[in-house]
Amino acid sequence: MATTVSERQQKKENFLRQFRDEDSKEIKQLTAAQFMEIWSHYDTDGNGFIEGHELDNLLRELASSVNSNDAGPDLIPDSVLKELKESFLEAYDENEDGKIEIGELAEILPTDQNFLLLFRKDNPLDSSVEFMKVWKQFDADCSGYIEADELKQFIKVLLTKRQGKNITEEKLIEYTDTILHIFDTNGDGKLQFSEMTK
Repeated sequence: MATTVSERQQKKENFLRQFRDEDSKEIKQLTAAQFMEIWSHYDTDGNGFIEGHELDNLLRELASSVNSNDAGPDLIPDSVLKELKESFLEAYDENEDGKIEIGELAEILPTDQNFLLLFRKDNPLDSSVEFMKVWKQFDADCSGYIEADELKQFIKVLLTKRQGKNITEEKLIEYTDTILHIFDTNGDGKLQFSEMTK
C-alpha cells in the first residue's frame, strides 16, 4: 500500500517537539500518560527496552527537537549520533547493558514526581522477599494476580510511604492505568505474577 505525501510528512515530524516548551525549548513536565506515549513511540518492538535503532531515533529526535524549524532528525550525522549515544549511555544506562529501561527513561525525562517514584531504583521493594510480601498483601485471595483496584491500593500505599502524604484519586487512576499499560501484557486488566517478574 502506497503512503501519501501527508503520511510521509507525519512520519518525518519530530515526535518529541510536541513536548517541548516553544520559548525555553525545555521538555515540559510530563504526565504519566505522556511519558507512556513517549515510551511506546520509541519502544517500537515492545520488548521493554529502547535499544539499537530505537535509541538512535530517540536521540536524533531529542537533539533535533530543540530546533523550532522543520529540520528533521536525519540531519544529525552518524558520527555525531555515535558520540551522542556513547555519552548518553554512559550517563543514563545504570546497568550498562546498552539499553534504556523504562526506569532509566523516567530518570531522564521531566516526569510527574509521584509517577517517577514508582520507578526509582531505591524504592521500598529492595529485594525479592519484600516484593513477595507486598504481592501477598495485595493479592489477598491468592489468585496469582492483582486486579486494578488492588493495584491502585498498592500504588497508594507505596507513594504514601515514600511521601508521607495522600495522593488524589485522579492521579491514582492515572498511575494504575499507566502501570497496567506497561506490565499487563495479555491485556486482561490484571497484573499476573509472571508479568511482574519479566
